[in-house]
Amino acid sequence: MPPTAEPAQGNHRATYREVLADPRFRLLFTSRAVSITADALRITTFSVLIFSATGSALLSAVGFGIGFIPQLFGSLLLGSLADRLPPRALIAGGYTLTCAAALLLALVRMPVAASLGVVALVALATPVFHGASSRLVARSLEGDAYVLGRSLNNIAGAGAQLFGLALGGAIVAALGPRQALAVSAVLHLGCALAIRIRLPRLQPAESGGTPGRAEGGSGAVRASLHGAGLLLRGRTVRRLMLAQWLPVAFVAGAEGLIVAYAGERRFAPGWYAVLMGCLPVGMLVGDLLVGRLLRPRTRERLVVPLIALAGLPLIGFAAEPGVGVSACLLLLSGLGYAYGLGLQRPFLDALPPGGQGQAFGLLGSGSMTLQGVGPACFGSVAAVIGTGGAIALAGGAAVLAAGWLLTWHPPASPTPVPNCSTG
Repeated sequence: MPPTAEPAQGNHRATYREVLADPRFRLLFTSRAVSITADALRITTFSVLIFSATGSALLSAVGFGIGFIPQLFGSLLLGSLADRLPPRALIAGGYTLTCAAALLLALVRMPVAASLGVVALVALATPVFHGASSRLVARSLEGDAYVLGRSLNNIAGAGAQLFGLALGGAIVAALGPRQALAVSAVLHLGCALAIRIRLPRLQPAESGGTPGRAEGGSGAVRASLHGAGLLLRGRTVRRLMLAQWLPVAFVAGAEGLIVAYAGERRFAPGWYAVLMGCLPVGMLVGDLLVGRLLRPRTRERLVVPLIALAGLPLIGFAAEPGVGVSACLLLLSGLGYAYGLGLQRPFLDALPPGGQGQAFGLLGSGSMTLQGVGPACFGSVAAVIGTGGAIALAGGAAVLAAGWLLTWHPPASPTPVPNCSTG
């Protein structure tokens, strides 16, 4: 495991107040929370708009997920730009691009295929400006403050997503889907203006990126593919990425079956929404407890037990429990999501200084893609063995992932591990 910090500071515990005192992080944190709200509003509304136009549940589902999978290709093909272009221009440009797409969908009546294409194109660019923002956070916060900054982003992200979904339903009911898309555009425009006005103009070298000219066309693609290859060939970085991808993908596979499980068990109407809310509530509580109460090295020692906690309760669905037990199992599983906090400093320490933006973009896009693939895979399993068994199988897969980590992730060791070893 990579070294986490200087020995004198390795177990220093930061506070959320200390993190929020940094003006640059505060700006990035606030704009990101608003943009997640706007994204949730846009995604939900776009799905409603497609269903109202076509009556097709399949196309509506495609509309809901079309913004996720293209992100992986964007990260592979364009990810190097996150380290090579000035971060203010990238982040503000990303919010402006998303605003323009939402406005186009709101104002122009396009064929369904064209509107799906617009959303997919924006998704290709998303890892670039998300990677630039994450790199800037890593430069603004040091040591345990960086970990708590990631914790705050997780908490705000989950809360903003829930709020955006609720807001989307209310605005669509009151104003209609196209007006709701226009509201999403306005929120993204506000984020772009805030970044453009309040974030200093930094060159890549000042923000931890790679100085040099911005390559266009095939040059940027070659650099991005080369950088992604270097990251994934490095055993330490590759393992730490997989450790952050796989358990979340397995639990997402179980989460995608909750509505079907509630239907099969004939729970009263509305209970599926309660069950769906248990995982994010557990995530919020887990992040607060692990981030605020535990010291850095303790968090790193608890990575494997917390992954096991994310998976073990789901195995209980093999017994097809009722509403109360199901809710408790999902809440416990959500607590285990806090395992990611114990991997943040090792992951950052393992990255090459000039490739942090691309690495963060690849980490986020890979996670989003696998969270889309997980429900499809375990949904196929549910068609054979039932939803309870499929949820239990997803939990068992998460436990196996914890066992895999145990073979290479020793408890917080001061012994350095080479960053770019291959294997």
